[in-house]
Amino acid sequence: MQFPESWLRTLCNPSLSTAELAERLTMAGLEVEELQPVAPPFSKIVVAEIVTAEQHPNADRLRVCQVDAGPHSKEGPLQIVCGAPNARVGIKVPLALVGAQLPPGEDGKPFEIKVGKLRGVESFGMLCSARELKLSEDHAGLLELSADAPLGASVREVLGLDDTLFTLKLTPNLAHHLSLLGLAREVSALTGAPLNMPAVPQAAVTLSDRLPVRIEAPDLCGRFSGRIVRGINPAAATPAWMVERLARCGQRPVNAIVDISNYVMFELGQPTHIFDLAKVGAGLNVRWARQGETLQLLNGQTVTLDPQVGVIADESGVESLAGIMGGEATAVGDHTRDVYIEAAFWWPKAVAGRARRYNFSTDAGHRFERGVDPAGTVRAIERITELLLAICGTADSACGPIDDQWPAQAASGAAATVSMRVSRAAKVLGMPLSRAQCETVFSRLGLAPQGQDDLIHITVPSHRFDLQIEEDLIEEVARVLGFDQLPDTPPLAPVTARVRPEALRGAHAVRRALAGLDYQEGIHFSFVEERWEQELAGNNQAIRVLNPIAAPLSVMRSSLIGSLIQAARGNVARKVSRVRLFEIGRVFKRDDRIPDSDTTVAGIDQPLKVAGLAMGSADALQWASAARPVDFFDVKGDVETLLWPLKPVFVAAEHPALHPGRCAAVQLEGQTIGHVGELHPRWRQGYELPCAPVVFELDLQAVLSRPVPVAQAVSRQQAVWRDLALVAGESLSHDTLVQALAHDPVGLVRSARLFDVYKPKAGASDLQAGERSLAVRLELLDENATLTEDRIEAAVQQALERAAAVGARLRTAV
Repeated sequence: MQFPESWLRTLCNPSLSTAELAERLTMAGLEVEELQPVAPPFSKIVVAEIVTAEQHPNADRLRVCQVDAGPHSKEGPLQIVCGAPNARVGIKVPLALVGAQLPPGEDGKPFEIKVGKLRGVESFGMLCSARELKLSEDHAGLLELSADAPLGASVREVLGLDDTLFTLKLTPNLAHHLSLLGLAREVSALTGAPLNMPAVPQAAVTLSDRLPVRIEAPDLCGRFSGRIVRGINPAAATPAWMVERLARCGQRPVNAIVDISNYVMFELGQPTHIFDLAKVGAGLNVRWARQGETLQLLNGQTVTLDPQVGVIADESGVESLAGIMGGEATAVGDHTRDVYIEAAFWWPKAVAGRARRYNFSTDAGHRFERGVDPAGTVRAIERITELLLAICGTADSACGPIDDQWPAQAASGAAATVSMRVSRAAKVLGMPLSRAQCETVFSRLGLAPQGQDDLIHITVPSHRFDLQIEEDLIEEVARVLGFDQLPDTPPLAPVTARVRPEALRGAHAVRRALAGLDYQEGIHFSFVEERWEQELAGNNQAIRVLNPIAAPLSVMRSSLIGSLIQAARGNVARKVSRVRLFEIGRVFKRDDRIPDSDTTVAGIDQPLKVAGLAMGSADALQWASAARPVDFFDVKGDVETLLWPLKPVFVAAEHPALHPGRCAAVQLEGQTIGHVGELHPRWRQGYELPCAPVVFELDLQAVLSRPVPVAQAVSRQQAVWRDLALVAGESLSHDTLVQALAHDPVGLVRSARLFDVYKPKAGASDLQAGERSLAVRLELLDENATLTEDRIEAAVQQALERAAAVGARLRTAV
């Protein structure tokens, strides 16, 4: 929230400097994000009036002006040469006297005014535009000042430029500070300075006219107040003081009627809307929208509504988006004579998120979705009526009675009461507190404490809708005393390390392992393009994002592969030929088995995955080996290294993103934990990659598992090795053969390793077409006795029988 310090000090003026006030607010939880002066430094710039303005004798676009600067023109009017198109007799403008310093330019140095000559005519100063004073970007002409500005007075004093803009970063629970009155209450409580409540007189009711209003949806609107005012002047100009305050709050002036509504919102915190009464039907209905209804808003946008959005409607249709923005059809304009002032209390849950559905936000919606004072509607209407009659009133102006409907008051009954234990507050804050201190805090906040002994009862006023539980009152005590007053007490509780089981490594260990394999970590959004989900994950029911930050990022990812491919594309676009990336992140899948809990969302599975991508050359540029592109087996080796000492099994499989003949499922103990493979040629071409990357994606939980090492005594017996040459067809897989050889019921075969594959040319060997020779080394060991030749031969024969069972025969013994 942005506001000028001068406005705040009209309501509460503590004896603190600007910096001290900012520090006090920050220490009370109202973080002052920025302090910015209204105007840059400049000096000797005063109010002057143009007495004469004659054409320059030697220039068509210059005028020679005689100006009266009051006490600075003791010897008569000053001669100023000026080229502004609006330099005319009778206007009052800023005059930079000789010796004046204008705001610093691009070089950071102030510009000093001296006596000069323009086309042969002397000029004793300079008439200034708003841009030259760096008050705005307007340089179409001189800055015209008010006609009652005193001659010779400092422009800084006349325009109130010795002011500071405060920008507060408020948390959502501090919505009662989204107004100057709310901030003044806070400053008064923090500093003890008196609060100057703005007086709001009741307007004289001279009409009996009422606009019928029906609240059809009490779950949308808790209070609705309105008044008819007739006979106003829509062409009236907004006073300069109001324009100035609105501008310094970041609000662009529109017209007097709209500016008054905005002014009251900043002053009292109650958003309102003013309808052109002539454009409204016979009555208003506060209800939820109907499916398919449309409304053209004041910003020119036409929106399609549904029953989740609240509206104000008449018999012809929707006229306003409840608590957010009015409609163009009933907006005030140049011909407006009669108006209907509306001030309502909309339930926060009924407004929250509705504006973001249509990709815009408003000050009114920002306040209503956080909460406003339901008791402030009538006060806001009276304040608008007062300003409307003072600024836009005519001899024919007349006011009707305020029509006030407050169903929420009847439903809620008496005001809520919240209690706080002084001992509990002292324990939570970690500092000694007395009952007197707490009562003083609550009294300064206007909360009227009651109770006895350790217990304090607070009857919550309507403007403090954030006070609901004991902890809220404890927070108020801490805020008013100042967070800087809390003692720096180290915690006394024992710090117990959370020991990770030895059979489980941390995610950072996985990151270090992948970094050691020459992969670099990437971090990407969890929301991705829908195309990625359909093509790379085969997911046609992706979880949609209700309010995406960008149109393409519309769904939640169920795979990390799409993010890595997009990152690879970015690297390729920047001429990076060798890319090795990994990511550890959460994915999101629909699963009806997932319950709703503190850590889960019903129907949504959110497992952690680890994925990697390798593209380009297998090794960095070097002299020791020839360059070659990375292939499936390189990345398969990386996966084996990552999972070591676990021994994964790779089984031919299919995956939507991967090449059907170069893809494998990664299995541990019979369970598939992920896939590894080369990107499908269709997607390589579709995503415009120069070569096919090899990717893997694994369940992180499986990767984190590490078997605990078990000590094993060194055998006293000597192992025996036998090499066999087996003939097998192309269809026999490596794993099938090795598992058959190693599966020894007697237990003598410790391992079987393939160490050579021979494929002869056609007709050049005893092997038939489609066969190959596989050299396998068997390791045999008996822990309890020395192996004899007979036992060794028997074990080898049994291994050959098991090999024959899977389609391999002995070629010859090596």
